Amino acid sequence: MEFSIATLLAQFVDEKLVAGKNLEKKLGCEDEEGIQKLQITLDALEKISVLTKERGKYRRLYEDDVVEAKLRCSSKGFCFAIQDQENADDIYVRESHLSNAWNGDRVFVKIIKEGSRRRSPEGEVKLILERSNPSLLATVTTKEEKYRAIPLDDRLLFELDLKDNGQDLQAAIEHLVHVSVLRYPLGQHPPLGQVTKVLGSDAEEAADVDIVSCKHDLPQDFPEKAIAATAKLPSARIPAAETKSRLDLKDKLTFTIESESNLANSDWIENAFTLEKTAADNWQLGIHIADVAHYIEQDTILDRIARKRGIAVNLRKQVLPLFPEKVSKLCSLIPGKNRLAISVMITLDAQGNIVEYQIAPTVISVDHQLTYQETQELISGESKPDKKLASLVPMLSDLFFTLSPLVKAQRLQRGGLEVSTPEIHSLFKDEGRVGTILGVSALPVHSMLTELTILAGKVVAEHLQALELPGVYCTQAEPDIEELEDLIKLGNNLGLELNINVEDTVSSQDYQRLTEQFNTSSATMVLNYLLQTTFKPVKYLTKPGKHFGLAYEDGYAHCISPGQRYVDLIIQRILKAVFEHGRDRRHSRTKEGVDLNSSSCHGQINWKVLPPTIQEQIETDIQTTLPFLNDREKQAEDAEKDLAGLKKAEQMKERTGKIFEGLITGVQSYGFFVEIEDLLVEGLVHVSSLKDDWYEYRSRNSCLVGRKNQTAYRLGDRVEVEVKSVDYYRQQIDLVTVGGGSEAQNADWEEE
Repeated sequence: MEFSIATLLAQFVDEKLVAGKNLEKKLGCEDEEGIQKLQITLDALEKISVLTKERGKYRRLYEDDVVEAKLRCSSKGFCFAIQDQENADDIYVRESHLSNAWNGDRVFVKIIKEGSRRRSPEGEVKLILERSNPSLLATVTTKEEKYRAIPLDDRLLFELDLKDNGQDLQAAIEHLVHVSVLRYPLGQHPPLGQVTKVLGSDAEEAADVDIVSCKHDLPQDFPEKAIAATAKLPSARIPAAETKSRLDLKDKLTFTIESESNLANSDWIENAFTLEKTAADNWQLGIHIADVAHYIEQDTILDRIARKRGIAVNLRKQVLPLFPEKVSKLCSLIPGKNRLAISVMITLDAQGNIVEYQIAPTVISVDHQLTYQETQELISGESKPDKKLASLVPMLSDLFFTLSPLVKAQRLQRGGLEVSTPEIHSLFKDEGRVGTILGVSALPVHSMLTELTILAGKVVAEHLQALELPGVYCTQAEPDIEELEDLIKLGNNLGLELNINVEDTVSSQDYQRLTEQFNTSSATMVLNYLLQTTFKPVKYLTKPGKHFGLAYEDGYAHCISPGQRYVDLIIQRILKAVFEHGRDRRHSRTKEGVDLNSSSCHGQINWKVLPPTIQEQIETDIQTTLPFLNDREKQAEDAEKDLAGLKKAEQMKERTGKIFEGLITGVQSYGFFVEIEDLLVEGLVHVSSLKDDWYEYRSRNSCLVGRKNQTAYRLGDRVEVEVKSVDYYRQQIDLVTVGGGSEAQNADWEEE
């Protein structure tokens, strides 16, 4: 198993000693070559005083003037090292101090010059911890009778020598290729690579999924040893002993709801639902989650590969999964099959308040598999149910017409958001990485189901805290005020009169009011789309924190997708540790214990639920894994956005020369940005294309004003634009105006 220095050092928490054998297991060094490679790395890190050896074990050493950071470089050669801690200074690194590090690499940087009010601190790369470009996109050329690869990313300032590996490199000249890096720069030796795939004559000829996968180094296949490991998994038949140790829910009417695209492109069906009325006239909602942790043991080859991938990536017509297909077939909640699950059963009263809940290992059997569209048609009466579905319709009506609106009312009361969007591309039934509920007007059942699945994450987080267990919490910081100012100005220019006071901080209630007002505008989709861009990314922490979009202040966890999000698998393993090792009483002499699976035990526990060794190991595992998983979340988000950008660029390339009406959504000195509303595509009208006058930028009014004709292009104006040109790979769309703008008024547009 390949490992990076960053992955190795992540195994060291606090200043604890770690045995070499433990590192071998965690890093998957299973053969002699892997063990030898690990030992060489440990010896090297000891020699440069990153590690020290005591009594045959290793401990991490720290230096005050050395920080861990990620390089962000420019095409001009200089870089900044970006630290993980919020508000920490970015460190300037000259090209001569990069030590052969590349853009995106994770590094140790030594501070060589302190910063001041006007200048960033300056540093030099001491050690490369992890390479971010094990492969890259490039074009093939020849130089000095050698084949070379020139990276498409202009922030990678080098060329690679190409090794002949049987590919016809002569035929690949001037073509776009995927290059695997065999050797990074070493002294005077340039990097060495080999062509793994010829993608096309240029970016436009290449498949967009190939471009995104190669650009972000996303593996499309599994190694042979991972496929071989699936043959050793248990069979799908559940042993009688396993059924006996779990709650048997097979007789409950159970259903799944999936999007058509997920059913077509992903093998995973991870969630099923039940709903019943209780004797006290409350509702018991069952959210049943595929028990992936039962089949995937920690630190096995399948687990290590899933941890390295971090999260499944949705590339529209293709999903890059965490696990090979056999795992999903074994775990997915398929109709007519008995399946192992972790069930979150929540009791809610007539106002939608959570009364109590139970989290338990179960055996379930799905009776019906529906799509969102089928569900919508059934509850609206658009389609008549067949005999098999007749008994399910009343349950669906109760779920979507009674329970979901009650839960939604609770969310609205605390300030939680719902943002309108024309379509949703998500593998997850909770709020996902967007951080808020997304609503499609044509398919309201989607957001209505999300209202309910979010409850599972809330109660699981609450349960972990009540039992004083280790946890992974999904948090989201409030947006920066600066990000919102232009959007408020845009809304006001569109006549919305947005009275939002954002002098200090912005609250979820502020955003809730904005979404309500945006929904009254003719430009609602554009405004909501731009609002989404102001959200901070979700971040996983070991302590409960605020989640802005859901308006939770005291902890929330992702838990419903353990087969497609590794964080959820961690949560599932913590719960299973309680099921298997949890102590339900203070000591063995106590006759009666508490029910650790139920919220009824909260406030009654004054002892450690898990044995100290298990608790400490879970805490260590979480601390070593979280930084990596946060990086993978960002990588997946970037890849999915990149694909969406390529799709839009392709769409607009076909429309070159066509005229559209758009909305000016941003104005700068060099031009203004226009959002084509019907397509949600943004392009730039460069100031140099405005030939009719000399235009001046008025920042206070967010507009460009012509000196002679006094024509103004301001935030919120509607203009007619022609698609002039499209750079597909860079996703840049150049527009020219053919009409629109407004007349500048002297009183309002005076020079600054």
